[in-house]
Amino acid sequence: MSGSGDRLPRLLALVPYLLARPGIRIDEAARDFDVTARQLRKDLELLWMCGLPGYGPGDLIDLSFDGDTVSVTYDAGMRRPLRLTGAEASALLIALRALAETPGVVDADAVHRAISKIEAASGDARPSGVVVGHGTREAAATAQTRETLREALQRGRALWLRYYSASKDVVTERTVDPMRLLIVQGVSYLEAWCRRAESVRLFRLDRIDELTVLDEPSAPPESATPKDLSDGVFPQRPGYPEAVLVLAPEARWVAEYYQCEELAELDGGRLRVRLRYADESWLVRLVLRHGGEVIVEEPEWAAEAVRQRAAEALARTRHLAATSAG
Repeated sequence: MSGSGDRLPRLLALVPYLLARPGIRIDEAARDFDVTARQLRKDLELLWMCGLPGYGPGDLIDLSFDGDTVSVTYDAGMRRPLRLTGAEASALLIALRALAETPGVVDADAVHRAISKIEAASGDARPSGVVVGHGTREAAATAQTRETLREALQRGRALWLRYYSASKDVVTERTVDPMRLLIVQGVSYLEAWCRRAESVRLFRLDRIDELTVLDEPSAPPESATPKDLSDGVFPQRPGYPEAVLVLAPEARWVAEYYQCEELAELDGGRLRVRLRYADESWLVRLVLRHGGEVIVEEPEWAAEAVRQRAAEALARTRHLAATSAG
């Protein structure tokens, strides 16, 4: 018996397998794939209908049978090593990250291994429209964190957590009443009633540093209703100021870690983005701590504040060096 979930990976593996073993006996190949010879023949018959767009003569995979043996006579390009473009690799990474965070995934560790391999293989490819996750904390959201959150939801228990707030650049401790786990634009969140803020809040899983399931029951008030996320986590808000930043290749992960709108790909792998912020001092600190890898284009006050703070820091460093030398 072979289900569709088993058959697709087998079909994808069959052509390179047969290419490496021309004239192999069908029963031997069946043993290697742990199926019956009858099932393998059905798979081979299906391969005859697979190939390149056009799907006419010369486009489809072709096989040659000689008695109980089989060989591939046309591989429809499957002999070539798979090479993804930057855009293809990024789209695949985003889909895999979303899959890894989806409740009920049987082997999330295998998905994370695939993510690591694709990131390594993609190298310095930088696609337009998507940022590949160098340095993102999303990759550090462990399976244990997700399992602990699911446990709290299933048991109806409150949670204590230590959480990093990117908008304010602070770490806080909170007791929350979990409501649901969800994925928005490929990022995992816990939606919960925050007793500290007395409001419904979204907590990114990759920004939860510590968490503990409490003995007390989860009891969000009746007024706690799920947020409307149809326009995303950060919908356009006229009251929120915006900054235009240019990210060096090493800092492109900022566009994934913080909610940004991509504006343009620039030369040298740089990226121009628009970032909404709630606190002016946070914006200045964000730029400063990246040491020239993030440049402010707008607003002008922020660019001037960064220059002034950097000059002050340099002056203090020179003064300390001169004092030490004297």
